[in-house]
Amino acid sequence: MALSVLYIGGTGQISLPCVEASVAAGHKVTILNRGKTSVPLPPGVETRIGDMNEDAYGRLGDEHFDVVAQFRLYTAEQMKRDIATFAGKCGQYVFISSASVYQKPVQNYFMTERTPQDNPFWEYSRQKTACENLLRDQSELTYTIVRPSHTVRTGMPIQVGDPDNAIRRMIAGKPVILTGDGASLWTLTRSVDVAGPLVRLFGNSKALGDDFHITTDRGFTWNQIHDAIARGFGVKAVHAYVPTDVLVSYQKEWEGPLMGDKTWSALFDNSKIKGVVGSFEASTDIDEILRESVTHAKSRLNAPAPAQSTEDRLIDRIIAAQAAVRAG
Repeated sequence: MALSVLYIGGTGQISLPCVEASVAAGHKVTILNRGKTSVPLPPGVETRIGDMNEDAYGRLGDEHFDVVAQFRLYTAEQMKRDIATFAGKCGQYVFISSASVYQKPVQNYFMTERTPQDNPFWEYSRQKTACENLLRDQSELTYTIVRPSHTVRTGMPIQVGDPDNAIRRMIAGKPVILTGDGASLWTLTRSVDVAGPLVRLFGNSKALGDDFHITTDRGFTWNQIHDAIARGFGVKAVHAYVPTDVLVSYQKEWEGPLMGDKTWSALFDNSKIKGVVGSFEASTDIDEILRESVTHAKSRLNAPAPAQSTEDRLIDRIIAAQAAVRAG
């Protein structure tokens, strides 16, 4: 059944493959974004330039889309506006939340949708949880919640710090930081592998009023992930292992992404989503998962390297200090 689908976003890390999958499924697709990302879109996609803060946004509900897929909502205040805008005026509101909402410290690294939501370390995750709660606490807007974990397409999954800076360090033979011993398990999923099952939730009566995560079915250690990234650039990764609390003591901004997410082992049970949309295959080959990300990173790194950043100097300082501690 062809549906009218509004994407708020539509050109991002996950949303662009979802737009492509929606068009392939025969849906009529409209995207609303700020026009800051220029990417080729499938034929027939209607593009509107706009922002969620503009008055015109409040009139979108009057167009009565079958599905509104919200990829750019991060705060409870934004969710309140979306509920007011689309309640009773769309068939299904799909909110893209985050698997980082799940309980930290992790009590069971194999997560289901019933894993408690309690992340005291990351405001981003707490806001996503608040948005989910607002949806569940109302009855006028028919919703589905989707929680992707770490997805890759253009971005590079480096554990600590700026990804492009870490790649430059790898290419230069300099060490990059991993937390602990680099052996915690992490789940990486290609955006294209999320898109198929996500779009099959559209117009699906079994998905209404429910929540799902969508990931691949295996994990990799951070050692394996960094080694695969280095392999994509024809170099060998050199790792410097640093305790997470030490890293956060140097850079408070790392607390959310590390203590609230990447420090912990995280694998996912996908039986719930498969029970609703049917079986799907997501790549479990680390080199295949990273191939598109490596291609994009190589394109970015063709530009002249910037002067050494404050973060790069900080990483050098942390590594030197840890080496001194180990030397006694």
